[in-house]
Amino acid sequence: MATAWCLIYACFYSDKRLTDAGSQLIYTAIRNALYYRNLETWSQWLAAHGSECHTVETRLGGPLGQRFIFTHDAANVKALLATQFDDYGKGQRFHDDWEPLFGEGIFGTDGEEWRASRHLIRPQFMKERVSDLGIFEKHSQVLINVIKNNGLGKEIDIFEMFQRYTLDAATEFLLGRSVDNLIVPNVAFAQAFADVQNILALKGQLGPLQSLLPLKKLNEQVKVIRVFVDSFVDEVLAYSPAELEAKSKKEYTFLESLALFTRDRKVLRDQIVSVLLAGRDTTASALSWTFYELARHPEVVVKLRDEIISTLGLDRSPTYTDLKNMKYLQNCLHETLRLYPSVPFNVRIAAKDTTLPTGGGISMTEPIGLLENDVCIYSALSLHRREDLYPPGSNVLNYDPDRWLTWQPKPWDYVPFNGGPRICVGQQFALTEMGFTIVRLLQQFDEVVSFMDYEQHAKTGWNMKAEVVIQALDGVRIGFGSSETKFL
Repeated sequence: MATAWCLIYACFYSDKRLTDAGSQLIYTAIRNALYYRNLETWSQWLAAHGSECHTVETRLGGPLGQRFIFTHDAANVKALLATQFDDYGKGQRFHDDWEPLFGEGIFGTDGEEWRASRHLIRPQFMKERVSDLGIFEKHSQVLINVIKNNGLGKEIDIFEMFQRYTLDAATEFLLGRSVDNLIVPNVAFAQAFADVQNILALKGQLGPLQSLLPLKKLNEQVKVIRVFVDSFVDEVLAYSPAELEAKSKKEYTFLESLALFTRDRKVLRDQIVSVLLAGRDTTASALSWTFYELARHPEVVVKLRDEIISTLGLDRSPTYTDLKNMKYLQNCLHETLRLYPSVPFNVRIAAKDTTLPTGGGISMTEPIGLLENDVCIYSALSLHRREDLYPPGSNVLNYDPDRWLTWQPKPWDYVPFNGGPRICVGQQFALTEMGFTIVRLLQQFDEVVSFMDYEQHAKTGWNMKAEVVIQALDGVRIGFGSSETKFL
């Protein structure tokens, strides 16, 4: 509900430029936010200023309040992430709001602190490590067995299952030991991770009202996360520096490489939490949306399985090269991330007086001047769904992997992993894990059947829970089986 309360606050305290759209827009924004239809509100705010408007501004708290810029203009996104990178950052407020979860980790810092974190993390995602697919093979087989044990043709929430699967793979890949969450679900940690993200998002977006938010639950759930992470920290700190140095000459984990740099428990914990968020939630989200669409489009499943079988048969495990060479599989991944970029909305703070290339002036095409601490919110979700960025007649809301055979987005029109210096360091890890998992599941099962009411979704609008990571509000309820399996 974090974005919901932010939008409500913005509606009642925004300046005349936004409220001129009328009371109906305010009512619609509040209603949409309460039902997680934040994309609808975003689109309506922009549409209220004309079909050519891709950037709007407002203030929270009246004419002298905090200034916000909302944009899905590719030129502005490019400036925020790349060409004017040093002019913008996450900002002190973001750091302070998210400190209970990220601490001094890579997601909550700027400047030299951020560069130091990225320097530590980047080597773990080099091609030679990402292309070693043994971890994915191990955990995908566990996933397949869990699905079979649930019963072929029976309903499952694949998002919840993918969260457990990606946590297992991420902990083994990064920390050296899987938590085996697919076998023994750690419900407490998973719930704490979700709760803390939601509470902190709400806290940060309430602005001057955040002092009214009770934090007892936040403190309790942060403690659950720390107990979970400390079990890994304790293991690595049991090694002496000399033992860690010896391990570094062979094969060593991300956590062990961090422990060579520092034995500060808090620093280790902060970086672990950051990489677990990136390695678990975002990939689980993208995988679940892929299977949401596969269940909706059986013809895509057929084409995808044809490519898999012609490349690998039904038994051989794919290599890194196999995955990259399977064009239809890659198109399916691109199409999922086009419609459902894992981080749908993001923020940057002006670190000094600066500009954005477009969205200002009467024509709203001139540069915009920004003062230090002005807030810029950009949306990959909204950008990817702009009809004017596609050929005439394109159904941009339809899941169509074949569109990638004849269409390629222009630079900065497609940013599922952000861009510039802060581009997602785990991009290839995520794409490889997604592709590998899809292949192994479709080698085993030739049907993906939905237990969701698509007609009802069409009537009411599909409610995406688009906050920190984009999720299906009611889960992704599907079943796996073969053509001989009867789905009840």
